[in-house]
Amino acid sequence: MAKILIIDDERSIRNTLKDILEFEKHQVLLAENGKLGLDMACNQLFDVIFSDIKMPEMDGIELLSALKEKEVEAPVVMISGHGNIETAVECIKKGAFDFIEKPIDLNRLLITVRNALDKSTLVTETKILKKKVATKHQMIGQSPAIQKVREMIERVAPTDARVLITGSNGTGKEVVARLLYEKSNRVGAPFVEVNCAAIPSELIESELFGHEKGSFTSAIKQRIGKFEQADGGTIFLDEIGDMSLSAQTKVLRVLQENELTRVGSDKSIKVNVRVFAATNKNLKAEIEKGNFREDLYHRLNVIPIHVPDLDDRKEDIPLLVEHFAELICTEQGTQLKRFEDSAVVLLQQKNWNGNIRELRNVVERLIILGGNPITKEEVNLFA
Repeated sequence: MAKILIIDDERSIRNTLKDILEFEKHQVLLAENGKLGLDMACNQLFDVIFSDIKMPEMDGIELLSALKEKEVEAPVVMISGHGNIETAVECIKKGAFDFIEKPIDLNRLLITVRNALDKSTLVTETKILKKKVATKHQMIGQSPAIQKVREMIERVAPTDARVLITGSNGTGKEVVARLLYEKSNRVGAPFVEVNCAAIPSELIESELFGHEKGSFTSAIKQRIGKFEQADGGTIFLDEIGDMSLSAQTKVLRVLQENELTRVGSDKSIKVNVRVFAATNKNLKAEIEKGNFREDLYHRLNVIPIHVPDLDDRKEDIPLLVEHFAELICTEQGTQLKRFEDSAVVLLQQKNWNGNIRELRNVVERLIILGGNPITKEEVNLFA
């Protein structure tokens, strides 16, 4: 079901269009003049807007220009009983999706609605995708703690230095790795991410370094490992504290000699890879327990970057809440919801053991279940 706005100073036209479109199961709102229609279009999300051209005070051409100026993205279909080629061309040039003459042909109307909805869907999907790409690797906040991380990224990214990123789960270690890559001299080359905790210990060496056909029972064909895939670019070893000792030994060799050997082969392969590693573990403590190689730790820890817990930068919560609210509402195609100041203050007073990830989940829950604006009572109820 689409939400459609009809703007026409003739009541009979408005009601006729409303009856037809409601019969097609669409939600239809009416405006009797251009100024009212502009106000409605700026304060509500519509999938399609129909506007008459000849109207008192603000005509359809003026309305079309105002809608574009206000960045209303719904396709606008112009309708007129005094249409000619010149008028239609002018409307299209000013950004109208289509032009329909009165009396309106039913089939033409329904086809136009279908095509406009297709465009509206594409615009929404494109907007969501662009928003995801633009916001996925952003570091939101102005606190001293996050500014320090941002400054480190700016200084370190253009070099080829290895970076060890530490921090609790959900703090945004992957975002730091991505930003380092995007600001590096290797940005056009591969970026290969490996979650060391998600790969079984018996498969980690094959995953990282590849294997030859027949090197073990399930090796039915040759496999190129992650380090080879990242040749010339960057590899991100996430949760490296969970890597097996045998795999650590081979990673150390790659870092020392810039070469690797596939499982089941004795041939050395040269690679040129920049390494970022991340962990939520205290690697010094893991070294003491015998779970992590000290020499590998020193190879990786050329530049240490620690990502602070959210509880250590609560002054960033208002910016994060605003950011997540806009992102989530865009993803869901709903009207932007805002948070009352008292609701944000209450969120700042909470403890965030799950860090940024937990905050995002809570904001999404409040947007789905709460009103507009979202109140502190709703935060108490749902957060």
